[in-house]
Amino acid sequence: MTAARGVLCPITMGLFLQSLFLLLLLLLGSCLHPAAAFPKGCYPSEEEGLKTFRCSNAQLTEVPRDIPNDTKKLYLDFNQIPFLPRDAFRDLPLLLELDLSHNAISRIESGAFQGLAEHLLSLDLSSNRLVSVSKDTFSNLKAKVNLSNNPWLCDCRLQELIRTVELAADSSGGIMCDSSTQEEHVGKAFLQVMADTDFCNAYKKTTDIAMLVTMFGWFAMVISYLVYYVRQNQEDARRHLEYLKSLPSKQRRSEESSTISTVV
Repeated sequence: MTAARGVLCPITMGLFLQSLFLLLLLLLGSCLHPAAAFPKGCYPSEEEGLKTFRCSNAQLTEVPRDIPNDTKKLYLDFNQIPFLPRDAFRDLPLLLELDLSHNAISRIESGAFQGLAEHLLSLDLSSNRLVSVSKDTFSNLKAKVNLSNNPWLCDCRLQELIRTVELAADSSGGIMCDSSTQEEHVGKAFLQVMADTDFCNAYKKTTDIAMLVTMFGWFAMVISYLVYYVRQNQEDARRHLEYLKSLPSKQRRSEESSTISTVV
């Protein structure tokens, strides 16, 4: 019996150590799991005492998920992200800097920056494919925004956008008219053009003129129809009177009085 206990003790101890080792592996795996979930080319770091998440030149085609929610600086530059969906950064309430430069962004959904209004200080959207963006996209955003080096359409919508956001220092000269509602503005800096041209007022005048032309067209059609209607009735009455004149006198007088009363 004593010998049996002596044999069982090492076995029991071995099983216990094996179980403990497996438990440690599970704990270690759970600790390492968040890092393993990061997209290839993305990694967390610390810069200037701020928690940073870098995904620069990582060949991303969308905003990655599982970004640590205590991130304060996020770099998504030099990727192929085509658009920003609504609530793309809603889980990053402490974000101070967001770099989305050198992507393929051509569309930004309303609410894409929702949740960043309180803390975000810098937003870089330079060197993308933005042509037109609603001013509501940056609603309540206090960050300094870089919109340079995009193929902008210079119109009232861009004018409203520029007046809504605070542009980053030295970035305003890079907002160029790639196309415009007025051909002579193409290739010029938008702020320079905006100093001499009120795009929204010009748009309003064009709309007013178009409305007046449309109203005049309808009015002319109504008048033309009335003139045609009156002339047609006059022609019918004339033909009927000529017909009456060709009838015998007694029947003619009777039908003439009937026609006159009808006309009256």
